[in-house]
Amino acid sequence: MKHRIIVLGAGYAGAYVAGNLVRRLSRAEVEVTVVNAAPEFVQRLRGHQLAAGQQVEAPKLADVFAGTGIRLRVARVTAVDPERQIVAVADADGGGELGFDTLVYALGSHVAHRGIPGVVEHAFDVAGRPAALRLRERLDSLDGQGGGSVVVVGDGLTGIETATELAESRPGLSVTLIARGGLGARLSEGARGHLRRACDRLGITVWEHASVEAVEAARVLCADGMVLASDATVWTAGFAVNPIAAEGGLEVTEDGRIVVDRTMRSVSHPNVYAVGDSVYAMGDNGRPMPMSCATAGYTGMQAVKAITGRLTGRKIANVKLAYTFNHVSLGRRDGLLQPVDDQARAKPKYMGGRKAARIKSGILKGSLWTTSHPTFGLPTRKHRLAAAPDAAEIAVASPKNAVV
Repeated sequence: MKHRIIVLGAGYAGAYVAGNLVRRLSRAEVEVTVVNAAPEFVQRLRGHQLAAGQQVEAPKLADVFAGTGIRLRVARVTAVDPERQIVAVADADGGGELGFDTLVYALGSHVAHRGIPGVVEHAFDVAGRPAALRLRERLDSLDGQGGGSVVVVGDGLTGIETATELAESRPGLSVTLIARGGLGARLSEGARGHLRRACDRLGITVWEHASVEAVEAARVLCADGMVLASDATVWTAGFAVNPIAAEGGLEVTEDGRIVVDRTMRSVSHPNVYAVGDSVYAMGDNGRPMPMSCATAGYTGMQAVKAITGRLTGRKIANVKLAYTFNHVSLGRRDGLLQPVDDQARAKPKYMGGRKAARIKSGILKGSLWTTSHPTFGLPTRKHRLAAAPDAAEIAVASPKNAVV
């Protein structure tokens, strides 16, 4: 019987892991299945561009995985049972259960509503393709009416990119950005100045040190009593993970991310690995890795090495787990590249302007190409499985002290 590997999620991390595993492991002995709710790959890092009205590719996963040996199941994951080694899914045919020997959890994250009244009912977001298209439709209607007001809540990288993209692409709209602290607080002094100049150039109104306490259909209410008219409120105030991992009994953090060892293996269930936004992994600097595209890449690479090593009896190499840059687009012709130190603090020097924008664009194009060609350029040698891959370790090792 083949060793069954199931990858939950086909975002940047999940697609990468699946493509690497099928190139490294014998197809005669291993079966890789990817479960994803949508039939296409979503360029989540470009959701703000899609909402602004630009064309953003969404390759069909059936085409992406064609000829690779990867099995695709378009379905929504409803439950994970690591004890029984079962994943429950729902689709147009009613769904069912899928059995696994090794599970890779890469379901990512979604926008965090934080319990603020009215966010679910009235706010838009750019965390997924359907959500970005919904916002795009609303903005199109405002443009058709001669303009309107847009309020972007949250001054993290997503909020900054969304506000600047909308202001540049839709100059007929009035864009306001609400920052909980100082604008660009995580950036260096020089980069903050560049960001402020960009907002001024694009006509963005910035409200700093403001806390939103409610969102209504046509306005945003702040804790200090300030009320902002809003024809479209865009919520970008952080991200949260799906509760499925916690509900399945996996050890998770307070915010629901799966706790893993250095090889991305669950500390509570050794047949489960986690990558991307869903994982709580400690970086080489002793700090938790942030939710980011870079984290998806590093954790994905580490999981591939760990799974391949354990199944084939090979030594597991450690992948660098570091976060060194923040890349921020400020529309299509401006951007910021902010280096950070090993404590995630902004370094004094930064890059801004067209060159930074071109680099960010190149990173996004490279990410899309790599995801769309999951097995290109990878080792073609198929490793055979060990006689009893990982069996002894799983049987006798304490889950809290899994071998790394």
